[in-house]
Amino acid sequence: MIPVRSHSRGFTLLETVIAIGVLAVLLSAFLAVFGPATTGIRRTISSQEADRLTSALVSELSTRREGTQTTDYTSGFDKGFNWIKDASDSGKTIFVYQYRAKPSGSLRSDGSMEPYASTDGVAGKDYILQPMVRQRSDSMLADDLAALEGRVFAVEPTQLIFDKGGALKTGTAGTIADPESGSEVSDSASYSASVIAFSAEFFEVPSTAAAFLKTGGAFDLKKLKNPLFTRNLAVNR
Repeated sequence: MIPVRSHSRGFTLLETVIAIGVLAVLLSAFLAVFGPATTGIRRTISSQEADRLTSALVSELSTRREGTQTTDYTSGFDKGFNWIKDASDSGKTIFVYQYRAKPSGSLRSDGSMEPYASTDGVAGKDYILQPMVRQRSDSMLADDLAALEGRVFAVEPTQLIFDKGGALKTGTAGTIADPESGSEVSDSASYSASVIAFSAEFFEVPSTAAAFLKTGGAFDLKKLKNPLFTRNLAVNR
C-alpha cells in the first residue's frame, strides 16, 4: 500500500497582510474607546493625590521654619505673603510632594525629617510618608526627590480680590493688593487685613528628576497649560 502524504498549507502573504490589517483596525478602535477613559482615570488619581497635599500647602505658608526662614521672614504670615507674591518667579516656584522620611533620624536644619532614600524599607517602620512644600531654590529639594513617593506638583497661587460688586475674583499673579485701598503693597507690614485669600492652581510636573526641577533646570511653569484642579485657600496672620 502506498502511504498517503498529508499536505499542511501555511498562510499566504496576502492572508497575513489581511490579518495584520484587521488587527490594526481593532487596536485603533480599542484605543479610541478606552484611551480617553485611561487619561481621565489618571487625571482623577493625580487630582486626589494633590488634593491630600492642599492642607500641607496652607500649613507651610503659615509656618516659619527653623534656619534661614527665621531671618528671611518676620512671621509665618510674612512668609506666606512673600511666597504667594513671588511664586510666579521661576526660581521660587512652589513644589508640593511626598517623600519617605526617617522617623528615627535626626532633624535637618529646617526642622524637617531626613529622607529615606532606600527602596527596601518597610512603611511605618523604616520610614513614613511626609508631605513637603518647598520653593524651587531650596537646596534640600534634591535630597527629598531622592526619596520621592508619588508625583510632584507645581502650585501657582494668585491673590483673590473683591471686584466692585463685592464678588471675589482672581487678581494679578505676582502682586498682592491691599483689600482696603486696592493698591499694590510690597511687604506684609503694609498689608492691612489679617487674611490673604488666594487661588491655588495645582499642575502635575512631567518629570521628577532633580536636574529637571532644580533652579537652572528645564522646568518651566508657564509651559503647563491646564491645572489638575484649583482650590481657593487663605493664609491667616
